[in-house]
Amino acid sequence: MRTALFLALSFILCASAAPDPVLDISGKILRTSTDYYILPVFRGRGGGLTLASSRNKTCPLDVVQEKLEVSNGLPVTFTPFNTKKGVIRVSTDNNIKFSAATICVQSTVWKLAEFDDSTRQWFVTSGGVEGKPGRETVGNWFKIEKHEDDYKLVFCPTVCDFCKVLCRDVGVFIDDAGVRRLALSDVPFKVMFKRA
Repeated sequence: MRTALFLALSFILCASAAPDPVLDISGKILRTSTDYYILPVFRGRGGGLTLASSRNKTCPLDVVQEKLEVSNGLPVTFTPFNTKKGVIRVSTDNNIKFSAATICVQSTVWKLAEFDDSTRQWFVTSGGVEGKPGRETVGNWFKIEKHEDDYKLVFCPTVCDFCKVLCRDVGVFIDDAGVRRLALSDVPFKVMFKRA
């Protein structure tokens, strides 16, 4: 009887174990409602992330990497699917939102743009909806995953049980104008997080 009870309790504890928290560059846990810069792990290839017009359009603004390594870009906040504890954890769905106002009358929440036929790319842009998980918002959810000793961003939302989604790393695509745009890629963009 004791063995069966022990096994049942062990199973429940293992099944309910939360994924590891994401840590910033100072070793502190990432939290909701806190501003962070998303910075590249590898120096010399641009700075932090920001918003910029591209694709010959003013709006929506796309998520791009700053050209200068010394620039942190714009701060973001992370809002997880489950906000109960206020901790950002690996392998969980998050909305990512720039903490900035723009010239575009739209949100600064990240979302996956429509497929770009000219470049054959899926770009990350702004104008997403915060929260409200479901079919209409499935493109607005990103994950932070461990990658070797660092982190990477991934698009593979699990907030919609019946939706068919892409699952790819988020990487950097350098367009003809030299703009370093975030896009789905086979080569992950290794990142770290710095409190703003």
